[in-house]
Amino acid sequence: MARRGGVDTHTARWRKSAHRARIALRRSGVDYFRGDGADWIALAGLLLLVPAITCATLLDPVWFSPALLALPVIVGGLLLRPARLLGLYAAAATALIVESVRLGPYLREPAAVTPGTVLTIAACGFFGLVLAQFRARVGVPWRRGGTMLFDLRERIRVQSALPRLPQGWHREMALRPAGGQSFSGDFVVAARTNGGRTLEVVLTDVSGKGMDAASRALLLSGAFGGLLGSLPPHGFLPAANGYLLRQDWDEGFATSIHLVLDLDSGDYELLSAGHPPALQLHAGSGRWEEKAAEGPLLGVYDGAEFDAVKGSLAPSDVLMLFTDGLVETSEQDLSEGIDRLTGEADRYVATGFEGAAWHLIEACAKDVNDDRALLLLSRRA
Repeated sequence: MARRGGVDTHTARWRKSAHRARIALRRSGVDYFRGDGADWIALAGLLLLVPAITCATLLDPVWFSPALLALPVIVGGLLLRPARLLGLYAAAATALIVESVRLGPYLREPAAVTPGTVLTIAACGFFGLVLAQFRARVGVPWRRGGTMLFDLRERIRVQSALPRLPQGWHREMALRPAGGQSFSGDFVVAARTNGGRTLEVVLTDVSGKGMDAASRALLLSGAFGGLLGSLPPHGFLPAANGYLLRQDWDEGFATSIHLVLDLDSGDYELLSAGHPPALQLHAGSGRWEEKAAEGPLLGVYDGAEFDAVKGSLAPSDVLMLFTDGLVETSEQDLSEGIDRLTGEADRYVATGFEGAAWHLIEACAKDVNDDRALLLLSRRA
């Protein structure tokens, strides 16, 4: 019985040790690929690669140039932390000295280590160290940085998606960042409130453009999405203004327009914070009307008041919301841009504005170096 108990105890201990080792290995692997754990695997591989390159160079310097030592130096700059990177550089420098001694003076041997080779490897090491220090300061490894940017872009896209509307309504949205980038300072948040009867849409233009404004746009889109529907319509812009003031950004202002649309009757209210006016096409007369609400920029001063303008969408009417990048440039003022936009939009009256948002940006502001956004809402006949 004692022996059996000893066997059981030994087996249990072995199982516990194996379980601990498995958990530690799994945690180390997860931490490594998240960028939180030690990078000893990459360091070990690169330290083995350095003597392998050195041996190949000494055996056949014509096919294996001494400049190949730049490869582990570059890869180390992408994978390793600064402290371990210095160890790799020391190994590469030692290998370079060995190659220089064994291959002889470069004046007699054309395949030997030349000053240009040393300068090339040193330059790669310098930029690799700068990159590693920047990565360590940010705390995001290179293999996760692209994934994070992609995830941020997808979150902005999902937050800007317009909800489905009941039959008899058409909506579409087009957004074009400055310079062909993937991130924009313009964003939309939308929700159906009041039991689905009301559509609330907020189109915002953050100061700046492209990547410079993208981080603030992401933060504001999340905050505005949380405020939308949680407050009465007339309380949204004051709350958004207070939130922006609390951030205390150096360049913290934004323009915004808030649409509150009754999907049963077609009646709506527009509230604006320094935003360009909306445009409504009256199907009966075929004319465009500017809907300009009064209100200051968001994030400028506390206690701002925003006055609403009312309207109604009859069957076949169209309402357009847009940012200033679509209608205003250094060579074109706002009124000229609006005239051009409405002129181009008249071409889509017969087709019911299907796919018109993207084409209007192409026609009116294709090469403009600014963020552009256009939202179309139309009521079917």
